[in-house]
Amino acid sequence: MSGSHRSPFVVNLSNHDCRALSSFDKLRTNGRGGIAPERKGGSVRFAGYAALFGVADGVGDTIRPGAFAKALSDGTTYPLYWQHNPAQPIGRVEAIAEDQRGLRVIARLDSHDSRAADLLLRGEVSGLSFGYRARGYQRVPAKNGTWGRVLEDIELLEVSLVTHPLQPGARVHLVE
Repeated sequence: MSGSHRSPFVVNLSNHDCRALSSFDKLRTNGRGGIAPERKGGSVRFAGYAALFGVADGVGDTIRPGAFAKALSDGTTYPLYWQHNPAQPIGRVEAIAEDQRGLRVIARLDSHDSRAADLLLRGEVSGLSFGYRARGYQRVPAKNGTWGRVLEDIELLEVSLVTHPLQPGARVHLVE
């Protein structure tokens, strides 16, 4: 993570551009947010939001639009971890960008036979999250009487598939 390198898998998505998701045209649903219930041969690919703008997370932090702009501008490839554990890499982020809603990702699991793939395909895990360092923020009072932050500049370190995202709306919404 300390060194940046270019990857043919990282592409920039323009705002409101869903064309990068066009290969998800044969999705099946299981009634739980568009998760595909059956496994196809090959790898498992998914799309979703790792962060949402303007929505306070479980500790009272809120992300401003543009907070990831600096991090995404250099073409860094981000790993995909299981539950934020760097000892458990499970795939790679193929595309990542900010749009009006938040930080949108398209990622591919390394193995369609992994526990992560099984849980994702069965709809038992659908949370997304990201590891970061706050480079710029303002402290603000949170609803629970503590202090939160408005995150304005984020150094992105990784994206994770998680059971319980700190931001409940940060979810996988398409699986191929």
